[in-house]
Amino acid sequence: MTTEDVVQYLRAHPDFLTEHSDLLGVLTVPHPSHGHAISLTERQLHVLRGKIHQLEQKLAELIRFGEQNDVIGKKVHRLAMSLLVADGYDGKRRALFASMQDDFAVPHVALRIWNTPTEQEGEEFQPVSEDVRVFVEAMSRPHCGAPVNIEVLGWFGEMAPHVRSVALTPLRRGSQIAGLFALGSEEVERFYSEMGTLYLERIGALVSAALLPETS
Repeated sequence: MTTEDVVQYLRAHPDFLTEHSDLLGVLTVPHPSHGHAISLTERQLHVLRGKIHQLEQKLAELIRFGEQNDVIGKKVHRLAMSLLVADGYDGKRRALFASMQDDFAVPHVALRIWNTPTEQEGEEFQPVSEDVRVFVEAMSRPHCGAPVNIEVLGWFGEMAPHVRSVALTPLRRGSQIAGLFALGSEEVERFYSEMGTLYLERIGALVSAALLPETS
């Protein structure tokens, strides 16, 4: 009988050690960490402890993510309330920028709006290039990561050379793209390509509803 024969037999008879439980205390295997011989029962307990530890780590991670989502959700709620009670366009704009910089701790905020039904004043209504419009039209969801558009980066003014990561959220009036909301940070990992964008999309929807001029 070869080693492979034994392996095949045990695979074909998974209850073998249950029926011959006395072998559990006799057969030994190396300890996975220390190398000295231990019984199969001890080895099984070691494996189970390892699995329990992995589950505990996973649970702690899920709890941490849940707590982080609760914090972000409360901030989005406060933003919605501040936009709701703010007076007029200028008040809503100030509330938005204050929320991003104070509550969300995003140092650089920029906004551009186009396709407005009437002529508007303010930096956010300054013309943007066709390249930027095409860039935003192609976005199926917010873009997070390194700056990829020099013109948009320039919206951060004198701090533009220091911005290392951005979150860019399209603004929509119905099905029409009508602007871009830009957040910037000097930290490379503040906004990264793999990060979730659910809350950015919700913030974009709030900004669109609050700040985009209605069509006539």
